[in-house]
Amino acid sequence: MKALLAITFLCLLVAVNEAKVFEKCELASILKRHGMDGYYGYSLGNWICMAYYESRFNSRAVGPTNSNGSRDYGIFQINSRWWCSNGQGRTANGCKSSCSAFTDDNITNDIQCAKRIVQDPNRMDAWVAWRKYCKGKNLSSWTRGCKL
Repeated sequence: MKALLAITFLCLLVAVNEAKVFEKCELASILKRHGMDGYYGYSLGNWICMAYYESRFNSRAVGPTNSNGSRDYGIFQINSRWWCSNGQGRTANGCKSSCSAFTDDNITNDIQCAKRIVQDPNRMDAWVAWRKYCKGKNLSSWTRGCKL
């Protein structure tokens, strides 16, 4: 009986620690509610495409260490060298946030930071995956079928 309780408890811990992986239309709806459609001239498709290729819509994604020692966090893979502080190395901390704040299921602060990032001169070019997979492409498929 104790073994069964221990296994049940362990399974509950694993379930609690699982990341929130958003569905495409679910994320599109959240981003639209937060004013991302057309923000700084970028359609909702740009944001959805970027989030997919950066994190596969995983709110708790943490990337591997980059060549400069920084890491990327959350659904938008926000970089610790420029936008948040992970307590390791130098950071500009442009979003004035800890990086761990971007690795939970509430992506409101991730959205606010992404809005800050896109205001910089690099705009969406700040995201390598966006440049590689989304920039200059027809992105209508990223919101097709979503009830927005």
